[in-house]
Amino acid sequence: MALLIRALIIIALIILIYAVIKYILNPKRKLELAHEKKNFYFLDESKNVRKNFLITYKGVMFEGEKYLGTTEQAFDIVSVSVWVKNKDNLQGLQLKDFAFLENEIRQHYPRAAIEWKSPIKEFIRQAEKN
Repeated sequence: MALLIRALIIIALIILIYAVIKYILNPKRKLELAHEKKNFYFLDESKNVRKNFLITYKGVMFEGEKYLGTTEQAFDIVSVSVWVKNKDNLQGLQLKDFAFLENEIRQHYPRAAIEWKSPIKEFIRQAEKN
């Protein structure tokens, strides 16, 4: 009987340790933590074309949709559409911040054309005119 209780305690400890490790290594948790601390974090499953990527930068959460197409040699991501989750958080961002984000997206998808959704698209056009 005592041996059975010891085995159950050991199994329970193993399950608990496994759950803690899974929680610590969870990419969604890392994204949320970076968002709270207003740091940069890029969350993406590059092998899954259907799954959108998430970027947090300076407390603003962006979401991007990937589009698969053909290039000269293979099928690849040819277009990326990016929008902000909460437009109210854009206050204080400058053109150089969006250039940084474009650079980070291009590191993951070098052949992709990046399209910003409104109101970022209008802001970039206006800033480039001046």
